[in-house]
Amino acid sequence: MAWLQKRPQVSDNKTFYTLGLNKNLLIVGLGNIGAQFNLTRHNLGFICIDEFVDKTEEMGQWQNRKDFKAWCSEGVMNGSHIIAVKPTTLMNLSGEAVQLLSHYYHIPAKDIVVIHDDLDINFGQIRLRLGGSSGGHNGIKSVSKAIGEDYGRIRIGIGPKMPEQIATEEFVLQKLSQNEQQHLTDLTKEVTSIINEYIFGGSLPSDTRNYII
Repeated sequence: MAWLQKRPQVSDNKTFYTLGLNKNLLIVGLGNIGAQFNLTRHNLGFICIDEFVDKTEEMGQWQNRKDFKAWCSEGVMNGSHIIAVKPTTLMNLSGEAVQLLSHYYHIPAKDIVVIHDDLDINFGQIRLRLGGSSGGHNGIKSVSKAIGEDYGRIRIGIGPKMPEQIATEEFVLQKLSQNEQQHLTDLTKEVTSIINEYIFGGSLPSDTRNYII
């Protein structure tokens, strides 16, 4: 399994896109840069994309690409050039990095997948879909404004909001509870599995996954 493999050392990833591969695929994890945001609900996209890169042998080390406003890791899987991305903008401006990368590598929206937290889904579930509205998520609003809505979503449940009266902005920026943190291994393994299904299957599955066993 991919998460049991050791990651290789890659010195220069920038030439991958010229090698005549099948296609370029962009996998984006949404979050906020900064230690104060570590393990917050709004950073689940970062947490999951970090796990995918760290535990997938074919992916190279993270590089801070200021020209793309993002941390990027690149690799070749199933004959495709895979670009994993963590935007270094604030969450609300995530679309800037996605737009820069999609234009540079000529990647259409259908070959882009975004991993993000979703308050409308209960913790313990992941929902997958292609296209759709932002559901009030500011990072998704920014991405959709930049490239349109026809990209894949890996939506990770963080709901329900508790207590109900807490402001949404405050809730999503809180640290995951101790109980939630205990399930992070199951969560990140499931997301890694979904990403691999997408890369090797050619399309994003459209279903709901329960990752708490």
